[in-house]
Amino acid sequence: MKKTIRDIDVKGKKVIVRCDFNVPMQDGKISDDTRIKAALPTINYLMEHGAKVILMSHMGRPKGEPKMEFTLKPVADRLSEYLNKDVLFISSPTVVDDRVRKAAADLEPGQVMLLENVRFRKEETDNGADFARELASLAEIFVQEAFGTAHRAHASTAGIADYLPAVSGFLIEKEVKFLGSAVEDPKKPFVAIMGGAKVVDKIPVIRNLIGKVDTLIIGGGMSFTFFKAMGLEIGKSLLDEENIGLAGDLMKEAEAAGVKMLLPVDVVCGREFANDTEIVTVDNDKIPADMMGMDIGPKTVAMYADVIAKAATVVWNGPMGVFEMSNFAEGTKAIAKAMAECKGITIIGGGDSAAAVEQFGFADKMTHISTGGGASLEFLEGKVLPGIAVIEDK
Repeated sequence: MKKTIRDIDVKGKKVIVRCDFNVPMQDGKISDDTRIKAALPTINYLMEHGAKVILMSHMGRPKGEPKMEFTLKPVADRLSEYLNKDVLFISSPTVVDDRVRKAAADLEPGQVMLLENVRFRKEETDNGADFARELASLAEIFVQEAFGTAHRAHASTAGIADYLPAVSGFLIEKEVKFLGSAVEDPKKPFVAIMGGAKVVDKIPVIRNLIGKVDTLIIGGGMSFTFFKAMGLEIGKSLLDEENIGLAGDLMKEAEAAGVKMLLPVDVVCGREFANDTEIVTVDNDKIPADMMGMDIGPKTVAMYADVIAKAATVVWNGPMGVFEMSNFAEGTKAIAKAMAECKGITIIGGGDSAAAVEQFGFADKMTHISTGGGASLEFLEGKVLPGIAVIEDK
């Protein structure tokens, strides 16, 4: 078990919190503030318990230079609204300078300040010790709350813990609890749903889960590579040619481990990669040579939904089809609905699956939606995440 902010006394202490405020922007305005809202319980707890709160995050890819289109000023403004108090923001091209040090030193208990985008410094992604030390010099305690970047060993996510005691916030605590228990001690039957485009992205996860799940459901673009390994015609469907052999190996590994691997039995095909193209629904062995698979069909939906309904734990990562196009969104929507109705623990592994359950209005019905795409995948692979490893054990 990792230490959390509940396990330490923060009263009167300067506490620096690594958040994930990498929010999407449109015309200089925040278009989705989910990640900001996700950090509020931790920030509020620290304020209520008399901490002097210093927040830090990255945004976008400024590549180690102070590019003002990636400033965190809009985040400071949005935080001020949610916290109902001014969040002090000092825009510094070096992130930490004398003004920032003075502001941090002058903070009163319950006050909040936000540093400029940590990726304005090249040393951030290089995990530079000097930058980690500069950040650490502002505070007495480090709180890790950025699961979305916990798989990166950066100065603000891992390096800083060399100089300060490190604990987790509530968001990280939740991520570790749900993803950790799914991998280490899941309630059975345990079902994993893997979708998305490329087999290669999911191979390590599938390998790790084969030893743990009862049923492995495959959907999305990567199912066609499995079809190819089975000798089926896939027309113009997406193919991960280099990994056809690997797809075949994974099917054999699942069989040897007594894991039921389910592949689509019918497919919604389009003539072109467009929403208004000609559409046909066919069995998986009847895909026309001049068409491409774009979604799972109704027979597959019924089969998958039946398995999900009986599951005690379900983990889902990756859509079932091109859900961004309304004519090919039904499969992904149906899986989201089945998970919403499932009585077991339902975990969404970030990325496109998280976007899909949000889009279809099922987000509040899930047990846990991970805030980290890449991080949740690596966690499900069984990897040690640098940003989690640095948190002190209880």
